[in-house]
Amino acid sequence: MMSRRNYWLALVTISVVLASSCLLAQDSPARRGRKYKPPPETSKITVQVTKKFNGKPIMNAAVIFNPYDSNGKDIGNLEVKTDPEGKATIDIIPKGSLVRVQVIASGFATYAEDFQIDEPTREIDIAMLRPQEQVSSYVDNSGKTSTRKPGVQEPIRPKSGDKTAQPQTKPNAAPASPQSTTPAAPQQ
Repeated sequence: MMSRRNYWLALVTISVVLASSCLLAQDSPARRGRKYKPPPETSKITVQVTKKFNGKPIMNAAVIFNPYDSNGKDIGNLEVKTDPEGKATIDIIPKGSLVRVQVIASGFATYAEDFQIDEPTREIDIAMLRPQEQVSSYVDNSGKTSTRKPGVQEPIRPKSGDKTAQPQTKPNAAPASPQSTTPAAPQQ
């Protein structure tokens, strides 16, 4: 018959052997479960956003990254705001993907361009322009600045006490006929 002490010693020995075999089994190549798929290699992209007319950086401009894989499938989009130096940095774009970079800044025309990212680091310089006049097929508007100022445009309305504002009349309207001040005779 086994004494209590020998019984507990045998039990501890068995549990240590089982625990060590479980640890060894985790490192074995015939492991069950999901197969590990390493994430794709990524690139670090730094975008420098400046004003075209004076070269100063634009703070808080929205830089939107929209990557596409090699099959043209949209991976998603990510938005980063620029810091006080006008830089936006992201380091999770897969290497070898096509990235559409869009920049939106208050008071400037929206910028968008596609870039093929094949290197581990990429620096992109973007100079933002003021809004341009809309292109027309009837008039050549290339290079002309917009006549509208940025922000909300309110119509010009005359003030109620302004005597210089006259009501507009139609140019071809006949003058109003003079009305008599005498009352008309009642008909019988």
